[in-house]
Amino acid sequence: MRRLISCFAGLLALTACGESAELPVTQGMGTDPALPEPTETVFPTVNTADAVGWGDGEAPRAAPGLTVSAFASDLDHPRWLYRLPNGDVLVAESNKPPKGQGGGLMAWIEEKVMASAGAGAETANRITLLRDSDRDGQVDERHVFATADNGLASPFGMALVAGDFYVANYAGLLRFPYEDGATSLRGEGELVAEFPDRGEKAGHWTRNLLASPDGRKLYVSVGSVSNVGESGLGVEEGRAAIHEFDVETGEMRLFATGLRNPVGMDWNPATGELWTAVNERDALGSDLVPDYMTSVEEGGFYGWPWLYYGNVADDRAPGTPPRETAIKPDYALGPHTASLGLAFTSSGSGAIVGQHGSWNRKPPSGYMVVYVPFEDGEPAGLPQVLLDGFLVGGEAKGRPVGVAFDATGALLVADDAGNRVWRVAPEGR
Repeated sequence: MRRLISCFAGLLALTACGESAELPVTQGMGTDPALPEPTETVFPTVNTADAVGWGDGEAPRAAPGLTVSAFASDLDHPRWLYRLPNGDVLVAESNKPPKGQGGGLMAWIEEKVMASAGAGAETANRITLLRDSDRDGQVDERHVFATADNGLASPFGMALVAGDFYVANYAGLLRFPYEDGATSLRGEGELVAEFPDRGEKAGHWTRNLLASPDGRKLYVSVGSVSNVGESGLGVEEGRAAIHEFDVETGEMRLFATGLRNPVGMDWNPATGELWTAVNERDALGSDLVPDYMTSVEEGGFYGWPWLYYGNVADDRAPGTPPRETAIKPDYALGPHTASLGLAFTSSGSGAIVGQHGSWNRKPPSGYMVVYVPFEDGEPAGLPQVLLDGFLVGGEAKGRPVGVAFDATGALLVADDAGNRVWRVAPEGR
């Protein structure tokens, strides 16, 4: 064991030296990001911020004119948020399923790095309900809404459709009957769909859900197993994609492909388009490849693993792409920012993005919540920082993930490393 630890330390030393960004992270943002020549490395650059949590009285830093407060504390790896019609806020406390990462040495390194960054704990398999009954920005009631006893297994996305409550586990979609105002779910959920699962090669494990405006369809995000298909394309069948689930028939089909790890999803209120936030590939250097958000076309192909950001070829990918061209993303969010959360403002004036933060860029990127302004239904201008201060002196006090709005219009941010949900509101409100 001592020899293994020494070997691991040596590998980290190799990956942490000799490569760093030549461009500021903002050059990899916007509608026309810089795409320099790749700096291909045997192992991904490792520049991990150890997750240390928040001390008493500590909090992230809000932009001028905004205030931030703890909406809920003492959670267990809160990843995703969902607001019910009555204003109750649900928090999915979850982590990856208890199976091997697969994918060889690179995946093993990534797993160890993720553990030090606060992502290696056992999954809580819990959804917690937070109720602010008087709308004063403080939680009045807190209930355990669902647990593993209800069938939760690495739960993430949630959606309420026509009296049925859906939860996306890592490996399948559960359906529960729901009554307005309920503080818990009863019984074990009905498995209504299975998601692509290739045994021990879990890969990206988050499965988000988004209901169509008419409630007839659910959209399910399923990330890839690997970085660029190095585990073989067979295990990637049905992965790196967004699926469409028909609520009435139970049928599921591929809606869009070539999306390495789509997580956040929302409807653009100005255009009615489905948008998603996507994590791109690693080991091409600190300046590549930009994570992005984009509108999603039915039947669209976005390039992974063969192409990135349109038609830039990645020679590491096996085989040949199913199409000669790929759809170019609408908006870059910076390389390795791990942009996960996505929520449009109700007016469509902009989109909020939770950037979980890099573990493989020098200097680090992300670790903040940003606002992307929109004009006429399209992104316009660079992101504006709403909330930062998560990264302090090389240590991560917290890492923002899911974003949502409460019943008063304030922004809620799930912080999985800080084990809190933050509330961001205008000063004086």
